Amino acid sequence: MRERQTADERSRREEFLSAIEASPNGVLLLDAQDHIDWMNVTAASHFGIDAERDRAQRVTNLVRAPTFVAYLQSGRFDDTLSMPSPTGNGSLLVAVRPYGDAMKLVLSQDVTERDRNDRMRRDFVANVSHEIRSPLTVLAGFLETMENLPLTDAERSRVLVLMRQQTDRMQSLVSDLLTLAQIEAAPRPLSADWLSMSQLGQRLAADAAALDKGQHDLVVHAGPEMGINGIESELFSALWNLVSNAMRYTPKTGRVELAWGLEPDGTGWFQVSDNGPGIAREHIPRLTERFYRVDHSRSRETGGTGLGLAIVKHVVQRHDGELKITSEPGLGACFRIEFPGHRVRPGSAVMVPTSPPAVNLVRSTAG
Repeated sequence: MRERQTADERSRREEFLSAIEASPNGVLLLDAQDHIDWMNVTAASHFGIDAERDRAQRVTNLVRAPTFVAYLQSGRFDDTLSMPSPTGNGSLLVAVRPYGDAMKLVLSQDVTERDRNDRMRRDFVANVSHEIRSPLTVLAGFLETMENLPLTDAERSRVLVLMRQQTDRMQSLVSDLLTLAQIEAAPRPLSADWLSMSQLGQRLAADAAALDKGQHDLVVHAGPEMGINGIESELFSALWNLVSNAMRYTPKTGRVELAWGLEPDGTGWFQVSDNGPGIAREHIPRLTERFYRVDHSRSRETGGTGLGLAIVKHVVQRHDGELKITSEPGLGACFRIEFPGHRVRPGSAVMVPTSPPAVNLVRSTAG
């Protein structure tokens, strides 16, 4: 009878451990002296220990982080412990629960991604607050000036112009924030319209010429006609951000070039290049981060919100594409979007026609 009870207990224990093995969280089973009785693969990965070799070892000889040792020895397990992963990769949330006869269950969860998202949210709120506070402070100063100082008509007009600039800056920021939020919340466009790249490019060129008013040498290298499968408003927003950025950061009389083409493997591409000041290599990987700026003072002078390339990145990802950035200081920059073959169709595509651009239009046969 006793042997049967022992067998039943052993069977239940094996079933229990088998179920725990499938858990996405780490589980360590410790005896009364904190020796490892059992662990699942996830726990071994979290704590950087070997599931077979380290069994029966005292856990504090293997995981020596002072916070973990103190937590385990305190005997107070109402709270959880946040600690860096002993492997050096990310963060863990650890909880200890009494189990059986003086044994302990050590439960671990990888919270690296959660911590990263929390940090991004905090940074985002701080950045938005800072970006809105700056023009509000300027506006408050101008209002105080108009209330307390006698101004001539010319001075009053000048102050109103500056106030309008700060208002426009806040409107641009709010508009970009709403655009980014809508793009991030929307599902990936599985079925979309076929858009004419030539008409899209001509519309971009026409808008660029109207905004630029002859300050730059705008050139369009028109590639072969092709259709891009996507959401027209999103794609135009992404491409326009690249074009307007190039005009914004390229000095007057500089050259801004728009081009599109089709590769032999079916990949379609659109790129904007310029001969502006260029970007140092260390900045390039971070350019698509929200509010990341290479030169904060220049961004504010030119009216940038710091969200344009973040919008581009999300639109491109939603359309299965890739954004490639190449640049060197003093040699300008090139921003290129590549669309995979299933998003590209050689030949004409239906799209609302636009007026021809008032820029130098070059017909190119290059891919």
